[in-house]
Amino acid sequence: MSYLSTGRCRLYFEDTVENEGDESEAVVFFNGWSISSRYWRPLIDVLAPQYRCVTFDQSGTGRTEIKHPKPSFTVEGLADEAAELLDRLALLGEKKLHIVGHSMGGMIAAEICNRYQQSLISVAIINCGIFDDELLKSFHHFLVGGMIDLSMLIKGIFRYEPFKSLFINRAIARPIDSVYRDIFVEDFAASDSQASTAVGKFTIDPSTIARYTQEAVNIGAPLLCIAGMEDHTIPPEGMITLYDRRIERGLAPTELVTFDNAGHLPMLEVLPEFSAVLERHLLSAKHYWESS
Repeated sequence: MSYLSTGRCRLYFEDTVENEGDESEAVVFFNGWSISSRYWRPLIDVLAPQYRCVTFDQSGTGRTEIKHPKPSFTVEGLADEAAELLDRLALLGEKKLHIVGHSMGGMIAAEICNRYQQSLISVAIINCGIFDDELLKSFHHFLVGGMIDLSMLIKGIFRYEPFKSLFINRAIARPIDSVYRDIFVEDFAASDSQASTAVGKFTIDPSTIARYTQEAVNIGAPLLCIAGMEDHTIPPEGMITLYDRRIERGLAPTELVTFDNAGHLPMLEVLPEFSAVLERHLLSAKHYWESS
């Protein structure tokens, strides 16, 4: 449990390796909208024996303390604070990084990947629905915009039943441990409203989406696309579209894995299957670079 003072915030992070000179491959996790890094813990317990794992709470979430006056909340700004952490941990060297981005975190991950291509071993993007142009024209996207403002006004009610169950059950298709049900709701209710609103809005802004769709398509490292097909929070078709576009470009190996029995949190809903897929991806990416 550590903090890094940046120009934007006092950034909370956790690193499974204490020795700063450690040369282990590192898996760095980028969180979804309005949630801290705590939900990665079960997956990290699986990966930590083989990989250095780094998590952090983005500005506006969890244990990170935002500086005042508050900074602008943009993809670039959130990527800047992540970049300061990666630099502090000496993870921007040649081929040191596996990047895992979930939901909104997939956009921040794409920005980091674009800046530090030389550092990448592999990338995994999970349930990030920004990559389907048709979704931008749909009523679902229009509805999401209105729901962001409303949810910030009433977010406190999600701490209590039956609203708590309504909130979490929309995100999942299978039961998850009660500890993580609580974490998911508590993090959302405690998130900074200004940050959450700004971040929510840029995830549905057409020009922002177009930019980060292109950046994700052009990532020059092996990419794993993961979709929980019962995701009622973000349509899973976006991940399928990203996969199709990557295959068309043929820049680097790309794999699509879908979980028919999972929703927005497959790393909690189907942990054994999810971790097996991710571990296979991390290993195959390393072999890809060794044979290149």
